[in-house]
Amino acid sequence: MIRSVYDWTLSLAQSRHALWALALVAFVESSVFPIPPDVLMIPMILARPSRAFLIAGVALVSSVLGGLLGYYIGWGLFESVGRPVLEFYGKDAYFGEFAARYNEWGAWAVLIAGVTPFPYKVITILSGATALSLPVFLLASILARGLRFFLVAALLWKFGAPIRDFIERRLGLMFTLFVVILLGGFAMVRYL
Repeated sequence: MIRSVYDWTLSLAQSRHALWALALVAFVESSVFPIPPDVLMIPMILARPSRAFLIAGVALVSSVLGGLLGYYIGWGLFESVGRPVLEFYGKDAYFGEFAARYNEWGAWAVLIAGVTPFPYKVITILSGATALSLPVFLLASILARGLRFFLVAALLWKFGAPIRDFIERRLGLMFTLFVVILLGGFAMVRYL
């Protein structure tokens, strides 16, 4: 099923409404859709490199707006859906402690999910459920998604099709390694 959704999403890149399709995919991917906007961005930028940064900008704005929808889902549905599930499992008493810890490090969670292959939608919803500061959430989302989309756009604009394989297969891993090294560095500084 995911493969057919992936193929359908990829076919949108050839549509005359590709920019609108990208906006829609980036928006819904931030809260519910399983396919990342990169699937559309890459062929769109390869087809029209002169529009690389416009395409990245559309993905950024739409993704952050979609992140706000995810935040709202977490905030608005926690009492009616989330809390009853926690109560069922006897974990509702721990949620306040978890929310406090999450909000202490929430900006980092949003940054990490925004650039790595970790599902950004999980963090948008969790940020709303724990009532992470909305300005912090927005700033971290803009930074993370901007870094991700504009780096992809810049690489494709500069190197074209030869860099496509690297982006599709290795860029997520590179972002993940960067985050692990960065967090490891902070941990070393803190404990040394």
